[in-house]
Amino acid sequence: MSLSKMTKEEIELLSYTDIAKLYLEEKKTTLNTAELFKEVCNLLELSEGEYQDKIADFFQSLTTSKEFILLSDGKWDLKSKHSVKVAMDELYEEKDEEEEYDLEPEEMTEEDEFNSIDDEEDYAEDDLSDLTILNEDELDSEE
Repeated sequence: MSLSKMTKEEIELLSYTDIAKLYLEEKKTTLNTAELFKEVCNLLELSEGEYQDKIADFFQSLTTSKEFILLSDGKWDLKSKHSVKVAMDELYEEKDEEEEYDLEPEEMTEEDEFNSIDDEEDYAEDDLSDLTILNEDELDSEE
């Protein structure tokens, strides 16, 4: 339904975001938050005070609605007019970068091998073999 064909009473029954959606569809334009809410207020014949009081709520409604998208120039448009484009090259580049850090077994240095999980367990056991267990009497005599 077109806003221009609706009566004021019919428009008043709509939410601010519904009015904004119809406005953007009808005018085929993009507007920033203040401009868009000003148009909504004009259609509803709201005062400047009401505009000031309700613009923050209107902004929150736009940001939480799944029907609107905030463009890079700070203007709002309908998501239905935009598509998401995924650059497959970028996805493959990210994967290639990740693979650079995966070392193959033949590429591992001695230090890498030493720090591997299997060697850590062996190292922990060897480290404990150097420890000496003292009882309380031996501890008291050392003091």
